[in-house]
Amino acid sequence: SIHNAHFLSSLNLARHARFRRISCPMVFAISDNGLSISYKTEGYVTALLETLSDGPVGLPVFKADGCNAWEVYDQTLQAVEYARRRSAPAIVLYNNISRRFGHAASDRQFAYRSEDEIRTDQERDIISSLITQSVREGIVTCDEILKRYDDIQNLTREAFDIAAEEPKHGSRVEMLERVSAPYINVPRLSKFLVNIGGKKDFVSCDNIQDDGNNQSCSATSGKKDVMRKHMTRVIAETLERYREVVYMGEDVRHGGYYLVTDGLKDRYPSQVLDFPPDETTLIGAAIGFSQSGICPIVEIPYAKYLDCGADMFFEAALLHWLTAGQQSNGMVVRLQGFDRGTFGGNFHTHNMLHMPPGVDVLCYSNGLDYVRGFRNAVVQARAGRIVMLVDSTNLLNFRHLFDKDRAWERYYPRNMNEMMGYHDVIRYGSGPVLTNAGKIAIITYGNGVISALQGRREWLQSRSLGLYTSSNLERGSGAVDVIDCPLLSDVPNGLREMLLHDYDHVIFADVCKLGLCPLSSAAVQLQAEKLLPASWLCVSAPRTYNPLGSTITFLGPDDIVNALNSVAS
Repeated sequence: SIHNAHFLSSLNLARHARFRRISCPMVFAISDNGLSISYKTEGYVTALLETLSDGPVGLPVFKADGCNAWEVYDQTLQAVEYARRRSAPAIVLYNNISRRFGHAASDRQFAYRSEDEIRTDQERDIISSLITQSVREGIVTCDEILKRYDDIQNLTREAFDIAAEEPKHGSRVEMLERVSAPYINVPRLSKFLVNIGGKKDFVSCDNIQDDGNNQSCSATSGKKDVMRKHMTRVIAETLERYREVVYMGEDVRHGGYYLVTDGLKDRYPSQVLDFPPDETTLIGAAIGFSQSGICPIVEIPYAKYLDCGADMFFEAALLHWLTAGQQSNGMVVRLQGFDRGTFGGNFHTHNMLHMPPGVDVLCYSNGLDYVRGFRNAVVQARAGRIVMLVDSTNLLNFRHLFDKDRAWERYYPRNMNEMMGYHDVIRYGSGPVLTNAGKIAIITYGNGVISALQGRREWLQSRSLGLYTSSNLERGSGAVDVIDCPLLSDVPNGLREMLLHDYDHVIFADVCKLGLCPLSSAAVQLQAEKLLPASWLCVSAPRTYNPLGSTITFLGPDDIVNALNSVAS
């Protein structure tokens, strides 16, 4: 429909390209039968297009009687030749088209059209008109037409017979398997422990490199730095490594709203692309790039703004399933402006997520994991999957976990083949501590990892509990592990493996709002698989919106402390 955002966004982008003298050879073909299902347009389509043909952004409109096949052919050919010759957009309008049937099987057109209107349209048959004109002009004979009619009828019946014999959808497994292009397996991370805290704040981590002193660490380069600097570096690495990858967004050529793309346009001018501020256009263009063999990385400036392009986003997610794998829309979506922050209020600190089938959603908590996860995301996107990376604003320049410890800075992994797959999770172990409550796991992601680590320390200190030693054996010991689970659209196998550690209590700490929490789905699935202990709960951000200049509506350390008190009571 010309009233739909898809059409209006694409038309606006085409006119923008014409104004900027950017090559855009395309033809908008619009058919008008005077009806939008039951709503009568009463000449609006023609009136609208007349306003689009004037001025420096005007597009030529070629008009044809939709019931005259010769005119349809001639005007369409002229529109196509114009678009090719000028490398510019054009419109061809097919007026006066007859609607010989209802809009759909359930459309009761007799409820809004008179019998005369329906009969008139049924009598105005473009195929009959074409045959009559062709015979009159001596292009074909009646016998040839009849033979062609019989051939088409036989082909149609054969096609129906073949379709009737095709295997039907037999299982849910089949439906699940066709949702996305096959996942490309990457090596799982090796497991080892690293102490990234002091003696009183012992934090051990599975699958993580930190200060370079541990011999299990992979090769790193440069100095430790914040997440944002590593993000810029891995995007540059990707653009250098894969010349068919483009980075596209709003204001990305000058660095973007958070300077993540700072300096990249100077090094990769043809791969860093600015678009007008319209998310429907952005995602629609990304689909076009993907289907042309280009792998797009799409930056959505703020998580809330994905709502503006949600319909196109869901269309992208659906296509692989809809075509049974014949067409994919491989891309990486970088969703910025997520979760904790004081700038811009709710529209710039959104903490709700769209996670339709066909989209892999991940949220990393630190620069090292982001680099390794980003590399994997590009591998998956080049193979046809849609990967959405959710970036927590608070973490971009986050350095200090406690005081001025710089514990959240990371080295950059130099080996470009070192990746973090979907099934990898990170465990920040407390070491043996005196909890009097057994072993506790806090499962979280993104900025929730910071809240969980800080809340854990506060809880242990408030209970005057320290590290486990042989001298206080009789007082009882346990552990409070924080498990960083970046994959949000499914349950990673690494989490399943981690839960085999016989935890007495499990807390799911979700930074999204109550009722809209990805970890709630994970909890349901893990409970069904009988991997959770009897004592578990979910804690999340409250079900409200985020005010300007305050963080009271986000998940924080206090929520973690309250959850720990609840399971330990």
